[in-house]
Amino acid sequence: MPDSRPNILFIMSDDHAAQAISAYGCGINQTPNIDRIAAKGAILNHCYVNNSICTPSRAAILTGTHSHVNGVITLDTPFNNHLSHVAKHLQAAGYQTSMIGKWHLGEGPEHSPTGFDHWSVLPDQGDYFDPYMIENGRHIQEMGYATEIITEKCVDQIRQRDKDRPFFMMCHHKAPHRPWLYHPKYEHLYNEEIPYPPSFKDDYANRAKAAVHARMRVESDMTYLDLDLVQPYIPAEGQEYSDIGCKTGLMMVPFPKTPEAYRDFKLICRRTGQVFTFANSEELKRFKYQRYMQKYLRTVASIDESVGHLLDLLETEGIADNTIVIYTSDQGFFLGEHGWYDKRFIYEESFRMPFLVQYPQRIRKGITVNAMASNVDFAPTWLDYAGVPVPSYMQGYSLRCVLEGDEPASWQKTAYHRYWMNQDCNHNAYAHYGIRDHRYKLIYWYNEPMNLPGATAATFAEKDWELFDLQEDPLELNNCFHDQDKKDVVIHMLRLLDEKQTQIGDVPAHDSRTVLAMLG
Repeated sequence: MPDSRPNILFIMSDDHAAQAISAYGCGINQTPNIDRIAAKGAILNHCYVNNSICTPSRAAILTGTHSHVNGVITLDTPFNNHLSHVAKHLQAAGYQTSMIGKWHLGEGPEHSPTGFDHWSVLPDQGDYFDPYMIENGRHIQEMGYATEIITEKCVDQIRQRDKDRPFFMMCHHKAPHRPWLYHPKYEHLYNEEIPYPPSFKDDYANRAKAAVHARMRVESDMTYLDLDLVQPYIPAEGQEYSDIGCKTGLMMVPFPKTPEAYRDFKLICRRTGQVFTFANSEELKRFKYQRYMQKYLRTVASIDESVGHLLDLLETEGIADNTIVIYTSDQGFFLGEHGWYDKRFIYEESFRMPFLVQYPQRIRKGITVNAMASNVDFAPTWLDYAGVPVPSYMQGYSLRCVLEGDEPASWQKTAYHRYWMNQDCNHNAYAHYGIRDHRYKLIYWYNEPMNLPGATAATFAEKDWELFDLQEDPLELNNCFHDQDKKDVVIHMLRLLDEKQTQIGDVPAHDSRTVLAMLG
């Protein structure tokens, strides 16, 4: 007799900001197929990542635990595949399990996927075109565009499934990860000017120094590769160009130093040879932003097309009503907010994950969920719906009750974030942790050393607190931590932070008694 438990199709892209999904109402682009999930089910407004960087987020999603527990705290920390995780539990309970696409949790016998009956993954970041893949341990090369290849592999697995057993599939796209290489068929999209977000020209006044020092500004830190431009040959001793960081060696697109220099300054498209000239710095800055957003949104268009193919397949196979479909990203992303691209920070655009889910048998159509959720909640949710006991090591909570319209009074009221990669060589993002409730966000930039070359004690002296009133200041431009009328709020949020760190076993870098004494 066929197993009646629901199938679970988890679709996750890489670096897809919620503001680039039209169901979230930001108006930047259109994603009609992703929106179909929200129309048929639920959209979450307050889903957050525990550590806003790819590898740690993926480990948290698999294990239902925070970074300090699963051991994956940085981008370069591989996942120990001997650890228990959600796919192993579902596999043991009779589910057909598969992982297709971006793994990004390490390579080799100790770090390749386990708990999956079938896996076909991109090594490391993977390539957009003609990618090499590792399929059940065998290295192969696939010809075509990564998003379409991953989609077709998922389609094949669903069609070839054992129809008497439910399946759990993790469909992990590479896109829209940097350098945002899109399929040529989308070249025509987004050629009209895209407006700057309201905080694009943020001057970082009255803010922690971390915002000032971060190297991820669209204006000054984008590389020739990012913008699909010809990178000129520069002799090794040339010093007039900056280097983006110790890993890439890719030069950032320079600004001419004087107005007169713009007469001879030009940029050339790597693919078409088109030449771009600029009258002044504002024109060049606008060009960089438009070029970035065009590339990013065009890669998203392929993801949306992929989602449509998978949703249509479920309908064709007659299993749409008994399949939980989730669309999310491994974290948020800056699309020019605060002048930035990339992620890492607890600021909202990076911290917030998109989350859309349909399950017609249990979740009502077209609902909006405002309950707090986190990526550590995903695994317990899948186990709950599958009728599998949630193991005691998992730190998240099943979202089933809030997805089905019943938010208990005891439901979690906060979301926690901790970023461990202090002053990484590419983006110089400071280590920090913090907590958010429905109105306020408290952040501590503790900036502890990570054995960087040339580091001194003075390098790590910049410890700082931030408090944002998200009701009065949704763009997070005004740090009100030191405002006298917010003293009680600081004390309250500090208590919530201490309680959360105690609950999940994370060791703080601050002493609350010292902070309270400082407040007076």
